[in-house]
Amino acid sequence: MATKQSSNTALAPEREKVKPPRLYQVLLLNDDFTTMEFVVEVLQTFFAMDLERAMQIMLKVHNEGKAVCGIYTRDVAETKVDQVSVHAKQHGHPLRCEMEEH
Repeated sequence: MATKQSSNTALAPEREKVKPPRLYQVLLLNDDFTTMEFVVEVLQTFFAMDLERAMQIMLKVHNEGKAVCGIYTRDVAETKVDQVSVHAKQHGHPLRCEMEEH
């Protein structure tokens, strides 16, 4: 008959407390040249927003100078910033996308 092992044995070491990963918000910044339609397209393509949500965020960027598009772990946020920046440049838009710690 097997005996129950205590949680402090070598077979079952205590688990270290793991901190959740830091989160970063991805922001779009307003400029005088990027069209509203292009910003909506970016939000739908890279942030999986429906048209209504994309329009709301685009208007916030337009009216307030910037808006949060999403909150992600560092690697995902960096990838989103890179993807948006490359896409905007390829299409001749100066749209700026940045990340900051949340």
